[in-house]
This record gives sequence, C-alpha cells and structure tokens, in this order.
Amino acid sequence: MIDTDRVAMVGHSAGGFSTIPALLSDARLKAAVNMDGNFRYPHPKPLNRPMLMLGKPSHVPGGPDPTWDDTWRELTGWKRWLTVDSTEHTSFTDVAPLAKQLNIPLQDLDGDRCDALTRAYVTAFVDRHLRPQN
Repeated sequence: MIDTDRVAMVGHSAGGFSTIPALLSDARLKAAVNMDGNFRYPHPKPLNRPMLMLGKPSHVPGGPDPTWDDTWRELTGWKRWLTVDSTEHTSFTDVAPLAKQLNIPLQDLDGDRCDALTRAYVTAFVDRHLRPQN
C-alpha cells in the first residue's frame, strides 16, 4: 500500500520543472526535489513545503537561470539549494554511471560519484521530511 501522507515528487529536467506546479495543485505531495530543471516563474502563490534544488555549476545564486533565484525567494518552507561542481545536466540521472561504464565521458566528476551524491542527497531529503520521527 502507498502511504498517501508520505509522498514526494522528485524530477529531473522537465520533471524538476513540474515539481512546484504539482505541489501547488496537489496537497498529497508533501515535498519535492528539482534536479537541474528550470522553474516556471512566477508561481501563483508562495510554497510552504520542503523543496530541494540540486543543480549543475550554472545553477548557482545569481547564475544564468534567473528562475532559480526567483523561485528561491518564493519558497517559504524548508529549502536547500545545492550546486554540484564538475557536473552537467545529465549528471543527476542514471546516464552518468552508465556513460562511465561505456567509457563515454559526460562530466568531469566520476559517473559513480554523481550517482552516489544524487542518491545520498535525495534519500536524506526524503527521509528527513517523510519518515516518521521517533
């Protein structure tokens, strides 16, 4: 069974772009992660639910994608913005470790390390916000 009181949305690229509209339209979603997607801005209202923004080096405060800065200011709940050096857009997907296995360099950071970082941060975020606290 799915515990509808503990549902998060995690998306990459267009899936990440979709996180805030989904949170704003569906109260069953308790938290979200945007992995290197742009944001649609402005949003119809501020968001008071946990949000993790995980991106490549160009997704830094004041960087070339202003939607990250604009969205950050709209987030009124728990929030974290993490930028991972030596990564590219696909680094937060299974493409990074698969490319390493095929000896196709896609980013400077080792593909297995990209995978480990993505898994660790997304898991820690979901655990923090959705696991029952004892």
